[in-house]
Amino acid sequence: MFVSYLILALLHVQTAVLARPGGESIGCDDYLGSDKVVDKCGVCGGDNTGCQVVSGVFKHALTSLGYHRVVEIPQGATKINITEMYKSNNYLALRSRSGRSIINGNWAIDRPGKYEGGGTMFTYKRPNEISSTAGESFLAEGPTNEILDVYMIHQQPNPGVHYEYVIMGTNIISPQVPPHRRPGEPFNGQLVTDGRSQEEREDKEETEEKEDVRGGAPEVFTSESAQTFPVRHPDGFSSHRPDNLVPAVPQPPRRGRDHNWKQLGTTECSTTCGKGSQFPIFRCVHRNTHEEVPESYCDSSMKPTPEEEPCNIFPCPAFWDIGEWSECSKTCGLGMQHRQVLCRQVYANRSLTVQPYRCQHLEKPETTSTCQLKICSEWQIRTDWTSCSVPCGVGQRTRDVKCVSNIGDVVDDEECNMKLRPNDIENCDMGPCAKSWFLTEWSERCSAECGAGVRTRSVVCMTNHISSLPLEGCGNNRPVEATPCDNGPCTGKVEWFAGSWSQCSVECGSGTQQREVICVRKNTDTFEVLDPYECSFLEKPPSQQSCHLKPCGAKWFNTEWSMCSKSCQGGFRVREVRCLSDDMTLSNLCDPQLKPEEKESCNPQDCVPEVDENCKDRYYNCNVVVQARLCVYNYYKTACCASCTRVAARHAGFLGSR
Repeated sequence: MFVSYLILALLHVQTAVLARPGGESIGCDDYLGSDKVVDKCGVCGGDNTGCQVVSGVFKHALTSLGYHRVVEIPQGATKINITEMYKSNNYLALRSRSGRSIINGNWAIDRPGKYEGGGTMFTYKRPNEISSTAGESFLAEGPTNEILDVYMIHQQPNPGVHYEYVIMGTNIISPQVPPHRRPGEPFNGQLVTDGRSQEEREDKEETEEKEDVRGGAPEVFTSESAQTFPVRHPDGFSSHRPDNLVPAVPQPPRRGRDHNWKQLGTTECSTTCGKGSQFPIFRCVHRNTHEEVPESYCDSSMKPTPEEEPCNIFPCPAFWDIGEWSECSKTCGLGMQHRQVLCRQVYANRSLTVQPYRCQHLEKPETTSTCQLKICSEWQIRTDWTSCSVPCGVGQRTRDVKCVSNIGDVVDDEECNMKLRPNDIENCDMGPCAKSWFLTEWSERCSAECGAGVRTRSVVCMTNHISSLPLEGCGNNRPVEATPCDNGPCTGKVEWFAGSWSQCSVECGSGTQQREVICVRKNTDTFEVLDPYECSFLEKPPSQQSCHLKPCGAKWFNTEWSMCSKSCQGGFRVREVRCLSDDMTLSNLCDPQLKPEEKESCNPQDCVPEVDENCKDRYYNCNVVVQARLCVYNYYKTACCASCTRVAARHAGFLGSR
């Protein structure tokens, strides 16, 4: 690092003594033919005794996370260079002894750039994280006007921090200021003026061009400042004049001329604010009349080189400097990202960080935002909807919905957003269902051993979705559940008569059921109820018993027969038969050999003409009247006389056959 300072110093000296047209060279004191150079302390003509270079490497092993002080930069330090030995996840930080943060304070990482502090301007560099292995660095020319502390924000093992700065001693040879410098021209970081007007300086320059100075060389000074800085040579390495510098050669006195170069105005400023630059415009004029003439009248080798001058040095309006968004905090799903927003102001061609209140006239951009690079896992519908669970009425249908990762694997549902899960079950309406009365066969045993009794059957209204015939709806015409029966005349004996058992008190398991038991005397057509004591000599049947409905097996149920498809010459009628369990659900446990017939022939008689000429069907659709059982009404009985008469006769025959 020290050698780099020396090379920079020599390059600067080389710039200061570049040969003018005609082979003349200028020393660091701006005199033509001078052999003075800048010493290692940045002093023109110095003897390297006015400064001290302080350098070292901070290599302490750190254990705890956070801020750790690396080195103290004293007041008056110049050529400050703080650099990490190589790239790491640590950060350098800088603050003043008063506690004011300059760079990377309060756990906030600043962007690379220029930051003002300690009376100087620090350049904060953070090399490209991908293409470079170099570490962070702070660079400043100085001098500092207060003590500054350098810290490391420790996050991983310390790679080492190299620090270097220059301290000026007490025996300093003050830089020599050339006597003929344009007002406002910087010299060694200071602005100096000589108090003379532009025209007075031009006249003096014209006069001085005719005067001889020591060694026979005229005094000519560059308008560029002698930018010098202190350097410290390693032991055994002495300062010497570079071999590539052109030595000063004595020149003969110049002859007087009638025309000379003169500045006539300047170019337009390069910026409107924040310190721009402009250049003087030189024209060839007559010495006495100052009238502009063609440039060929003047010596082109003596034409001054236009040098940059500052202009519009007032600061530009402050603005929000928006950094790049950080990476999303999550690789998939909803995360957060951040960016740095600083209030900055351009001054002296540098963008400086300033207090946020200077940007209060502007709306501050957001510093945080939500982000989502991709969905970690997503819902996929694997199958179409199934058919409805019922053929009619309201049922349900389903489909297969799975949570699938980015690589196509089925994962747990929790890895997908449950709020976005598609439905895998929904209701479906297949339209209204037709209903019919379903009946069991009549019981085989009559309730009375002699005389009149009853036989029973079970009746239930259920949805019909098998037969395509237009069976009737259940309606209010519930089929009878008991029918009379007679086992022959009784002999008049006294006996207990037991009624039918009531329904079981429970639908399944053990329950009870009751029946009425009375003492009667049966005659041929009648029976007489007697006092119970009349039957006391007989064993009384129980009036209560236990019952157990489940498991009791499945039974065949069937609807009533439909109307015959033909009224004569043989037709057919149908009914629906189902096997039902105890809870009246479909079952396949019934004995197939006991299944009732679902279709049978009907009306095999021949079709004969109507005997009664007055009994005719006068309604065009009397078959519907019969199916709707409207023949009980006189109006329909007359309008459909023939059809109603046939039905009545068939019904009477049916009852008689039983």
